[in-house]
Amino acid sequence: MVDTKTPGDKTLSVPTKTLTLKPRVETGTVRQSFSHGRTKQVVVEKRGKRRLGGDAPAGETHAPEPVVAKPAPVVAKAPSRPSAPAAPRAGSGVVLRTLTEDERSARASALADAKVRDIEERRLAEEEAKRRSSKEGIEQAEREAAEARRKAEEERHRLEEEAKRKAELEAKKRFGEAEAKAATTAAPGTTTTTTTARPAARPTASAVPPARAPGVAADASDEDEGPRQIRRGPGGAMRPAVPPKTTHKPGPQKERGRLTLVTALDADNVRERSIASFRRRTQRLKGHASNEPKEKIIREVVIPEAINIQELANRMSERAVDVIRLLMKQGAMHKITDVIDADTAQLIAEELGHTVKRVAASDVEEGLFDIVDDSTDTEPRSPVVTVMGHVDHGKTSLLDALRHANVVSGEAGGITQHIGAYQVTSPESGKKITFIDTPGHAAFTAMRARGAKVTDIVILVVAADDGVMPQTIEAINHAKAAKVPMIIAINKIDKPDAKPERVRTELLQHEVQVESFGGDVVDVEVSAKNKTNLDKLLEMIALQAELLDLKTNAERPAEGTVIEARLDRGRGPVATVLVQRGTLRIGDIIVAGAEMGRVRALINDQGVNIDEAGPSVPVEVLGFNGPPEAGDRLAVVENEARARQVTSYRAHQKRENAAASISGMRGSLEQMMSQLKTSGRKEFPLIIKADVQGSLEAILGSLEKLGTDEVAARILHAGVGGISESDVTLAEGFNAAIIGFSVRANKEAAAAAKRNGIEIRYYNIIYDLVDDIKKAMSGLLAPTLRETMLGNAQILEVFNISKVGKVAGCRVTDGTVERGANVRLIRDNVVVHEGKLSTLKRFKDEVKEVQSGQECGMAFENYGDMRAGDVIECYRVETIQRSL
Repeated sequence: MVDTKTPGDKTLSVPTKTLTLKPRVETGTVRQSFSHGRTKQVVVEKRGKRRLGGDAPAGETHAPEPVVAKPAPVVAKAPSRPSAPAAPRAGSGVVLRTLTEDERSARASALADAKVRDIEERRLAEEEAKRRSSKEGIEQAEREAAEARRKAEEERHRLEEEAKRKAELEAKKRFGEAEAKAATTAAPGTTTTTTTARPAARPTASAVPPARAPGVAADASDEDEGPRQIRRGPGGAMRPAVPPKTTHKPGPQKERGRLTLVTALDADNVRERSIASFRRRTQRLKGHASNEPKEKIIREVVIPEAINIQELANRMSERAVDVIRLLMKQGAMHKITDVIDADTAQLIAEELGHTVKRVAASDVEEGLFDIVDDSTDTEPRSPVVTVMGHVDHGKTSLLDALRHANVVSGEAGGITQHIGAYQVTSPESGKKITFIDTPGHAAFTAMRARGAKVTDIVILVVAADDGVMPQTIEAINHAKAAKVPMIIAINKIDKPDAKPERVRTELLQHEVQVESFGGDVVDVEVSAKNKTNLDKLLEMIALQAELLDLKTNAERPAEGTVIEARLDRGRGPVATVLVQRGTLRIGDIIVAGAEMGRVRALINDQGVNIDEAGPSVPVEVLGFNGPPEAGDRLAVVENEARARQVTSYRAHQKRENAAASISGMRGSLEQMMSQLKTSGRKEFPLIIKADVQGSLEAILGSLEKLGTDEVAARILHAGVGGISESDVTLAEGFNAAIIGFSVRANKEAAAAAKRNGIEIRYYNIIYDLVDDIKKAMSGLLAPTLRETMLGNAQILEVFNISKVGKVAGCRVTDGTVERGANVRLIRDNVVVHEGKLSTLKRFKDEVKEVQSGQECGMAFENYGDMRAGDVIECYRVETIQRSL
């Protein structure tokens, strides 16, 4: 049998191996072109139409579909159902053999698999269509929302434009045409920029995002501006554009980055927004918000006595330039570091709309003293009694009789020169009474005033045999100034010449009326020597204390007054303190004047160490950094920081006051005239060291009173404690004397003073010290010259003698004329010459003097213009030493 083969016909042959289906997909590559000269090569799969038998026409072949390998799988178009095998063409002469059973079963199974695959592909296509429709709906909603936001943004911009125009019109009315023209010139540029930017953004926001062609990479041209053209497949069939995924909020499109070889070939990586681009976008979105006026913040500005401009601006949260601008408007040119006073700072702050709170440097002392106690926490306290009076009226003896002590024996010269504080227990009531003993000497006025300030009751001691004396009057004035009640103790009634009635009568002259004379002042006749009526005196003190109803809070921090202070060589600074309120305990941080410290020990008046001291208890306090001033108020503070703050302020004030007193700053016209008077005043330099602050204060006050317009004491240094080498060195530099009151120089200081010739004088009694310095200062006074008239002589004739000169022949008219005496030559009642007699002769003999009515010859020293008729006046000059 001959098989005729027609060209173009395909015959089915049964292969010897297992029947399989060849893959019907051909792959290739296609290069795509994009804008800006960019291209990308993609993989394309070509699939042929499935044919079960016979030849298919060439025109029925499907066009290949480009498919991208990386993205999600592309669903291919469902193939049409396979048709029955075409009958052989008539007259072709081709004879097909029948299929075997195996071939039929293989073909049937292949057809069944194709049907299943076709059904699966159709299901997947339907799911994809549903997903695409839902995605389109979501994207449509997002586009509508973006459009709404865009319209709202345009409306807001329009309102801002209107507000800006209104502000420009208001500025034109307020600030004038010149500034308005400048604002208008700057505004169109901003408006034009905004208007130009908006139309460029509108098409992007309003246009529908273009679709990608299937098989094209996802990030091929996301950032291309303008509407995207619909792409065609390789077969030319029109494909609808799939809208891109817009997961981000619509806004200005980000600009395309720089094209490099890496970015062109790396199609798998998704490009992200750079940090700079994100910042620019944020700046564009917030650009309009920054132009809005910020709300003014009103602050409470704390202004001290002096503040610099930078600090003031920081406290107001304002620019320092604005503060300087305001100062320039007021006519003051300043830098940012300049310091201005509180009044100017307050004006600036109020001008900028802030509130001002003025503070001063002295505010650090607020809350230290005079805190009001709660009436429910108070309890009775012991009265504080100050004993005052004239010197040698028996004050300390009376106190010794009450205390059963002997303080008088320890005082130098038998007079009290220190202030003391003691506690006495009343034998009847058992209550304690605090006594303060003050000196009676005139120099201790400050001590008496200090005692009157801290006391509750004043006992005025007056000697019955002496009466009211100057210091008694001063004590009365101190008691009246302190507004405290007085008890008159008429002492020394045991003396035979005692006259208590005279004392009561003299007190009436000073407005002190005792009870026996119908007044309200209690008087008691006592004798400290015989201890007469001491119990009555204590009873009167207790009665007066009950009337005063003395109460205080003992649980609060302590307050008190420094009565006396000294520098002990073994224990350091020691202060005698009277606790007035609260309780002072060991370990408390205390402040007194410009000194601070921590309480290390408390010693009572009996010399016993105690742990705490309550109200009205006098104690010696150890632990100060330095001896405080007598009369300083003591307070307990919460911590060392507060103590340092208070003491630094007080030390600064003390230095300023000292500098002002030394420098003698220019003041009023009267002060300038007094400075001119004292410019030629002689000074007596002194260095004074005393045992306690009170004695030092009394000495300084007495020396200040000694000064006059011609001479005064200049205190180079005054302190408490022994004389040291530094004191000797200071005295050597100024050629000064060193005065020690109840103190001595150490061994090294004494040797240095002897080596350098510095005089050190020691005193125990203030009388002697004041008298010696008074005599020394009197020696600096210029002596007084006194003229004593001796006589007059009249010139009768003038003789010219060779080798001698002119000699006047005179007659003594009155008095006597002495050789060597001072003379004046008077011509026509005018003094022509003053000099001395060089020659006095009687006849030919030199004589010592010539009596009245006698004739003599006279010659002047270094003067010869004498004429007949002139009068010679003879006198003697006496030098008289002055004293203060």
